[in-house]
Amino acid sequence: MIKIGLVQRNRMENLETQSTPNKKKFWQYLIILVVLGLAVNLLLPQISDLTSSWKVVKTMTWWAVGLAFVFLVIEYLSYGYCIHAIVNLHDKKLSTPKGTLIVMAATSVGLVAGGWFAVAGSIFGSVRRETNDGTTATMAGILPSMLLNLSIEVVAILGILYLAIIGKLTGGQLIQYIIFILLLTIATFGYLLALVLPKQTFRVINGVLWRWNRFRKKPYSPQKTHEMINNVLLSWKELARGNWKKPFLGAFGYIAFDMLVMFLFFKAVGYDIPIGVLFASYGIPFLLSKIAFIFPGGIGVVEASMAAIQTSLGVPNEISVVAILGYRLFSFWIPTLLGFAAMGYLSRSRNALKPLTQK
Repeated sequence: MIKIGLVQRNRMENLETQSTPNKKKFWQYLIILVVLGLAVNLLLPQISDLTSSWKVVKTMTWWAVGLAFVFLVIEYLSYGYCIHAIVNLHDKKLSTPKGTLIVMAATSVGLVAGGWFAVAGSIFGSVRRETNDGTTATMAGILPSMLLNLSIEVVAILGILYLAIIGKLTGGQLIQYIIFILLLTIATFGYLLALVLPKQTFRVINGVLWRWNRFRKKPYSPQKTHEMINNVLLSWKELARGNWKKPFLGAFGYIAFDMLVMFLFFKAVGYDIPIGVLFASYGIPFLLSKIAFIFPGGIGVVEASMAAIQTSLGVPNEISVVAILGYRLFSFWIPTLLGFAAMGYLSRSRNALKPLTQK
């Protein structure tokens, strides 16, 4: 439990150097092509009639697509507000738009550097540069991922309950989903054991990180580990006073509006997707993508599992594929591509401020 949390923190500190495009290696971009090809190959078998799918596209209701774009903007502003609220808890300043740019840049980093662990690490590095405060950066990196994973678990559980009620869930599938939920819970919340056993946790973390860095032939500082644990403890004590509500509102808003984007794409293709099917085909695929974090952004895993669940619940193939591809284009690919531009903007902004701070 502790070890998984430690790997997350270790990645947060070390992935900071991966936040600029010129530091990416060729094999990282190769991963994008591989998983994108995987996504296409997993989706194509679901398309039984390409002509029917094209007919669906031609008859789409475009006002629903436009409204989906509006909700997409609100979705990412909600995530930015979550970062803003966390920074504000520590008496630091970071606007919601700037937080949104940081999130979009982190999404792009996550595409080429290891999924939601890398996203957390990129946010940690960006906030630390903006605020010059390790405690604030620690919580800005950790807390949003925790709240988002918690929200996805809730949606997935509701979807699983729906499948059980309508008799579409086998005993084996139920056990599998329970294991996935437990694994995600451990990976997300395992390090909170430090709140109950701080001294014992420090000894365990110190030993694990010492061996980890020795294996990587990297220098290791126990003092930094001690400071990291103290930062987490101080931040959680602040949240325990009721200051978790605004960050949670931002994180939950991100998931809620993302689901609305998906719902509107089904509306655009003329299909009224039942709420239970929406919860099941959204929550379970993203639960799987969080576990299979080796696939950046859940590419392939999300699309294929969404299509499989929806078609098994009676959604026509051509409807499902068009809606999924449209939703993923809006919710993932457009923000990711814009994230590279945001990354460049943030980098230029920091470089422009350096001469001023040095005077």
